[in-house]
Amino acid sequence: MTRGLWLALLVLFAGGAEAADHAPPPPPDLAARVGVDQKLGASVPATLRFTEADGEARSLADVANGRPLLLALGYYRCPNLCDVFLHGLADVASRVKLRPGADYELAFLSIDPGERPIDAAEIGQRLANQHPGAAVARWHLLTGDAASIQRLAGAIGFRYFHDRMLDQYAHASGAVLLTPTAGSTAPRVAQYFLDIGFPPETLRLALVDASRGKLGSLVDHLVLFCSGYDPATGRYSLVVGRIMRVLGACFLLLLGAWLLYLNRPARARP
Repeated sequence: MTRGLWLALLVLFAGGAEAADHAPPPPPDLAARVGVDQKLGASVPATLRFTEADGEARSLADVANGRPLLLALGYYRCPNLCDVFLHGLADVASRVKLRPGADYELAFLSIDPGERPIDAAEIGQRLANQHPGAAVARWHLLTGDAASIQRLAGAIGFRYFHDRMLDQYAHASGAVLLTPTAGSTAPRVAQYFLDIGFPPETLRLALVDASRGKLGSLVDHLVLFCSGYDPATGRYSLVVGRIMRVLGACFLLLLGAWLLYLNRPARARP
């Protein structure tokens, strides 16, 4: 999805289905107040605490549990994009060959400090019923106080605001992937997914990349070596220079093996 279409959806959010009922127009500075500023490599405070759907309070480090963390922000009573995004996220999670709660962690945080764990639990139950293969029971559906939400949103570059006229939150749609925490090392922003939906293989490669070698096969790591992450699209694309280096290295290895074979004594040859 292009940024233009993404912003168009924001305008649709602001107008919504109530446009026919003469709902107030979106603010003229909507694009400036809502969006995602990509902060690749930025440190994210792991000590921030949020509440799970079961009422248990956990730090972000506990949520991540030493694994890559796929994190999305929105809110559970959102009348527009969030429901579509969450179903898209569940669809991707059910099709990627890595499992939440085992290979990586998946979290959704409400930007509305007025929402409570019961709101998260209701959404979680609905998603679990409609996407049985997404392991929704192992997701982290979080709520929190305004200060913690705003601090985390600021760290990952997520801009939003509460529209009092509509009594809704204007926000972007997408997710951010954080690297695993290691001891006192804070997680860092590894990649953004700015689409409402994204290919499972893109998520798989991103998780393998962020895992620091703990996930993925030799083929996955070879593909990553031959690919580059494009922040504009949130996807990996083949890099010709890297491919040529791989092919060149293979050629040199084959040539060296052939020369060794030719230089062996004649009696040693088959």
